[in-house]
Amino acid sequence: MSEQLSVALVGPLPPPSGGMANQCRQLARLLGEEGVRVEVVQVNAPYRPAFVAHLKGIRALFRLLPYKLALWRAAGRADVMHVMANSGWSWYLFALPAIMIARLRGTPIIVNYRGGGAETFFANAPGWVLRYLRQVDALVLPSGFLREVFQRFGVDGQVIPNIIDLDRFKPAQRDGREPPHLIVTRNLEPIYDIPSALQAFALVRQQLKQARLTIAGSGPEREQLEQLAADLGIADAVTFTGRIDNDQMTALYASADVMLNPSTIDNMPISILEAFASGVPVVSTRVGGVPFVAEHGRTAFLVEARDYRAMAQSVLRLMQEPELARAFRTAGLAEAQRYAWPVVREQWLAAYRQAGKRGH
Repeated sequence: MSEQLSVALVGPLPPPSGGMANQCRQLARLLGEEGVRVEVVQVNAPYRPAFVAHLKGIRALFRLLPYKLALWRAAGRADVMHVMANSGWSWYLFALPAIMIARLRGTPIIVNYRGGGAETFFANAPGWVLRYLRQVDALVLPSGFLREVFQRFGVDGQVIPNIIDLDRFKPAQRDGREPPHLIVTRNLEPIYDIPSALQAFALVRQQLKQARLTIAGSGPEREQLEQLAADLGIADAVTFTGRIDNDQMTALYASADVMLNPSTIDNMPISILEAFASGVPVVSTRVGGVPFVAEHGRTAFLVEARDYRAMAQSVLRLMQEPELARAFRTAGLAEAQRYAWPVVREQWLAAYRQAGKRGH
């Protein structure tokens, strides 16, 4: 069936290289390699002409009108429309028009909801938002956590996890002679709570004087975070890389001893899967969908949000108990296999088939 299937994939593409954008690009490529005809309708397409990007207030029209036209055309050519969706304004501007246009054109539609803030958004959204969602042919979610959230609103979904490219991420062999290296691969935004990672690292460094921390991400909090690092006396051991490309990210994981995920809201962080696939032990907060991906004491240490002391203690255990760190690496590598394309591919192809049957 995959050789005859045509999918309109609606979502963002890099840049910037966020989790949803990377998943969209990766899925389009992998489906194409399977013989599926994929047409990407990009929700964050560049403004044309380029100067429109500076015209706040009207620039949205220059993106939304071409977007809706592209949706209309793609829906007419596709067997299935697959919409990567998020909460907030993104839902109203991008997901909702796709649902409406697919319905008008009689095209089966899958909503692939991926946002960590679903419960708050749908609890406060007008009732008609859920009514539209119930009209789609399938709701696909990347984690059991989100499935439980939607079930509380009376909407059932099926779980198809994020994809990890095991050809890209390979476990590196650290010989233990290099200075301990911790990494954070989240953007510098409030929900990711980078201050807790810095505070945890400051405690780690009291015992491991040569330890260093790399924070790979961009965002509005960089200046405050650099100041916090200075105030904590760790600025000389902390590197803020800004946004880095995929090849650099692979090398960053290969150089790491531990990955910290300090976020306060999360769904199914791809960064944890990347760490697993790279053989890097994980210390994460126990929020949202994280416990559905990482098992405390087996594949990761999980701590409460903002508990930087527990985060530091977990890091020190991994650094001071090599056998424990080795066991985490082995378990993480095995876990990563569940998210490899050969496994996830069959789930997506089955979802497209089922949506097509419901739509017709």
